[in-house]
Amino acid sequence: MALKGLTWKAGEGFQGLLRLWDLRSMCVHFSDSPGGFLDLAVPPLPTGKTSTSLCCSPLSLPGLGMTPPPPGCASLGAPRARVPSPLARSGLPLRLLLLLWTVAASQGHPRNGPRISAVWKGHAGQDHVDFGLAEPHTVLFHEPGSSSVWVGGRSKVYVFDFSKGRNASMRTVNIGSTKGSCRDKQDCKNYITLLEKQGEGLLVCGTNARRPSCWTLVNDTAELLGERRGYAPFSPDENSLVLFDGSEVYSTIRKQEYNGKIPRFRRIKGEIELYTSDTVMQNPQFIKATIVHQDQAYDDKIYYFFREDNPDKNPEAPLNVSRVAQLCRGDQGGESSLSVSKWNTFLKAMLVCSDTTSNKNFNRLQDVFLLPDPNGQWRDTRVYGVFSNPWNYSAVCVYSLGDIDKVFRTSSLKGYHSDLPNPRPGKCLPDRQPIPTETFQVADSHPEVVQRVEPMGPLKAPLFHSKYHYQKVVVHRMHASNGETFHVLYLTTDKGTIHKVVESGEREHSLVFSILEIQPFRRPATIQAMSLDSDRRKLYVNSQWEVSQVPLDLCEVYSGGCHGCLMARDPYCGWNQDRCVSIYSSPKSEPMLQSINPAEPHKGCPNPKPEQAPLQKVSLAQNSRYYLSCPMESRHATYSWRHENSVEQSCEPGHQSPNCILFIENLTDLQYGHYYCEAQEGSYLHEAQHWQLLREDGAMTSHLLGRACALAASLWLGVLPTLTLGLLVH
Repeated sequence: MALKGLTWKAGEGFQGLLRLWDLRSMCVHFSDSPGGFLDLAVPPLPTGKTSTSLCCSPLSLPGLGMTPPPPGCASLGAPRARVPSPLARSGLPLRLLLLLWTVAASQGHPRNGPRISAVWKGHAGQDHVDFGLAEPHTVLFHEPGSSSVWVGGRSKVYVFDFSKGRNASMRTVNIGSTKGSCRDKQDCKNYITLLEKQGEGLLVCGTNARRPSCWTLVNDTAELLGERRGYAPFSPDENSLVLFDGSEVYSTIRKQEYNGKIPRFRRIKGEIELYTSDTVMQNPQFIKATIVHQDQAYDDKIYYFFREDNPDKNPEAPLNVSRVAQLCRGDQGGESSLSVSKWNTFLKAMLVCSDTTSNKNFNRLQDVFLLPDPNGQWRDTRVYGVFSNPWNYSAVCVYSLGDIDKVFRTSSLKGYHSDLPNPRPGKCLPDRQPIPTETFQVADSHPEVVQRVEPMGPLKAPLFHSKYHYQKVVVHRMHASNGETFHVLYLTTDKGTIHKVVESGEREHSLVFSILEIQPFRRPATIQAMSLDSDRRKLYVNSQWEVSQVPLDLCEVYSGGCHGCLMARDPYCGWNQDRCVSIYSSPKSEPMLQSINPAEPHKGCPNPKPEQAPLQKVSLAQNSRYYLSCPMESRHATYSWRHENSVEQSCEPGHQSPNCILFIENLTDLQYGHYYCEAQEGSYLHEAQHWQLLREDGAMTSHLLGRACALAASLWLGVLPTLTLGLLVH
């Protein structure tokens, strides 16, 4: 750790660090206002002295939420009253706080994290709506192109309307439990777990006090359909998956509360009810299911993605294995009594998501999104899978349905060494033929294929991996103003944010860039559900507190003029008429600048040099202490404080604090003058801040020292226990 003229080494311990900061003569200043600071109440300066600060030197711990003084807030100059403060005497809490800071500051994010972070505040009244109470279990339904969003909660369905140009509205439809008595208070609720479009209305299913039932919802009126086992679980915490295809319904939900605890994939409505054998999956957690209509109708497949316990009990083996399973949609069951009610075409394959170059394996499937081919070729449907590892790092791997189909059609069976029967296991038969008993027995006893499903591309590697813990994903295929196609991924994190990641080019030569981290809620919370509307170009997300509508083209968050707009590399945004605007909001006849060159996008701007930062001046007394703080807008840039011709402080990408801070311990004659904060990102260099430190006579302000420092120290002691407790909990 190095500051101007000072160095602290790990071997010196905390005493050396305490000497470095010289806490006894420092006052504290905390950030809590929109501009970043909670100003201390001190007497005004004499008339005419407008550029001199009134606060003492702060103690700033980057990464812990404490920030340096704002521009114009400096330390009071000499002479100083060096009175030991209560803060300096409380050595143990301070050492603990410094230890926690040291640990936190060492856990920065790599360059492949989001470049910019932004809070989506929305348009007043149009993009956020509160539930009015906490909803711990929700399900969200949105029909693309519609302005309506339905969210199922406890004993009610919320209906939101996000009509363009109008304030969002909410109305509720109460659908309470029909059961008169229940085992305990929690069981009395009707947790809505399924919302599905049916005809002109909505199918609504819920736990109904542990008697799963369904209703039809038409024009805000709910009509009871009765008990529907398999459509809703007995408890909202159960892993459940329901798939609709015309008049057929498939489900992973058990039909009996206390029997049949082994999870199965069932056809619960259709020509014949079928279920998977109890031995083909080991404690599965179902993620996603889809119907794939192939070239021949009899060959239509059901693919479902899940993770299960690893049968390999080696201590070094991962606990979970990620899988994709196939079933023939036209499966009619078998010929024998053991196979007549079971799926006879079940096979499963391992999904591989590993980076061999870094020897990182991601075994735990979190979410799946299927992106259909724009030309209607089912084999070219892209399957985006989000995986995690035991350290909660994440990776995104992309597969094709064609590769998955080929694995099931051509691979041998794991553990089976004889000739495969004819027809081979997993093969769909035309004309509603039943599967021969021999074929079923082989597949039932050896359900896993040898060949593994690997990611697309020659390297068979993840699209990218990250230290963030991703949980959900949706993908939007869009075309930039020049016609180039991009795949934009929106990934939710366990911190309640959304990461916007752009994939450009063909898979073999694709470039991946993490553009933006979005905080979608007014009250930070975990994202429970997310739905993409490509027609309206919106994301709809909800937490337990609220629903938010987030535009895909968030161009107003990019500052820095033309250079800042193009450096964002956002395919939805471009520079037009001196503004960073959405490509959808500008007439196609008007020329728009977009980042065509991903390595040096700023060079597309008409002015080769970015604008200089405005000069800010502050008058300081000699021998005073002062901070210069430069907000690190881009997490991919290196920020440096330069004084004259020397670099005084440098903050690399991944720096934990949101600010690059230069601490001047003792202001001497040589330290007055101009200071520049410069951000270097590849070949893009721009001036973020420009300060001039001027000499000031400190005599007139010395009488304010005692009052300002006492007030600051009092504030520090008030928040120290809260900060320490919060950090320990974190």
